[in-house]
Amino acid sequence: MTDTPITIELPKWYDLHAHFRQDEMIAPLIKGHIAMGCAGILAMPNTKPPVGKIFKSDPGNYTSIEHYSSVLRSDGGDTLKEIIVPLYLTTEMTPALITRGAEMGMLKCAKYYPPHGTTGAELGAPLETYVENGVFAAMEGAGVVLNIHGEEHALPAEQYFDRTTNAEELFYRERLPRIVDQFPNLKIVGEHLTTKIATDFISAAPDHIVATVTPQHLLYTIGHLLQGFKYHLYCLPLIKFEEDREALRAAVTHPGNDKFFAGTDSAPHTTKATECGCAAGCYTGAIAPQLYAQSFELAGVDLSDENEQEIFKNFLCFNGPDFYGLDIPTETFTLQKFPQEIEPLKIGKNTIVPLPLGMQSDTNEPCTIPWRIV
Repeated sequence: MTDTPITIELPKWYDLHAHFRQDEMIAPLIKGHIAMGCAGILAMPNTKPPVGKIFKSDPGNYTSIEHYSSVLRSDGGDTLKEIIVPLYLTTEMTPALITRGAEMGMLKCAKYYPPHGTTGAELGAPLETYVENGVFAAMEGAGVVLNIHGEEHALPAEQYFDRTTNAEELFYRERLPRIVDQFPNLKIVGEHLTTKIATDFISAAPDHIVATVTPQHLLYTIGHLLQGFKYHLYCLPLIKFEEDREALRAAVTHPGNDKFFAGTDSAPHTTKATECGCAAGCYTGAIAPQLYAQSFELAGVDLSDENEQEIFKNFLCFNGPDFYGLDIPTETFTLQKFPQEIEPLKIGKNTIVPLPLGMQSDTNEPCTIPWRIV
């Protein structure tokens, strides 16, 4: 007689930080998100050109929120309850654009990228730009959320990633506290946290300052990346150390957690290793709830216990939509503790390698994860 696998019925969830790219990439990527129980998505704006304006009729050689939202819906997202597209804070951003977008109901959030700090961040400006030009004040006044890639930019290598500090720690220790002091009512999401310093800052901050956490930062450390250089784990911000992973795990699995929630930062790359360096981003589309469940178990949560399942539900299904004011879906999906084989995603002539498969030395060998969706 075999034991009955653990099953968890969950409300459909919102991935509140993910990348869906452009053209032929969009439809299969959205399909993967729907397959993993997503009710809605927050689609990152670092397209080419970036989503740097709100309406198609707005001036500037940028993609608009209006256009990109329409494309996402026409390429399979029409079955989703919610598609949120942040505005990319470019060097040309103005307070008037923020105010108009919010008044017209098209602008819910805006994304700050440190200049040249990650994939598609070439058109970002230093953070102080938006302090001085009134953009943050306009966002605060209109209730527009600031999604922030929290790393200090233009650092020397010795500070960017060092034994005693790194770009994220400097940002959350020195830069973001000043922003919070200057704009005490500005809603902020610290995206894809990687460090104990950042986790402690968010935990102690007011209720309107929250954070997303990815599967990879709960599962791995810098040693997993460097041992044999598993470049499919290369993302920005970089994976950090064991004490950082412990802090993130403790935050998301705390019974009272209402500030940390799921945002996969799933970022598909058809070519990871390039002539000018490694493309930043881990692809976890179609398997994120499974990886989150695995990480919660590794953190000591007993997902066979109904009370501890609630901790997982809060992180995956409730905290994010509560912050963004989204409805909790009545539709559900089911996770089951049963091995699932992972396969590459084929899009035309291109192949995207999901993260767990990319951790193997031979991506052609079978790869399984301990949870599946049924």
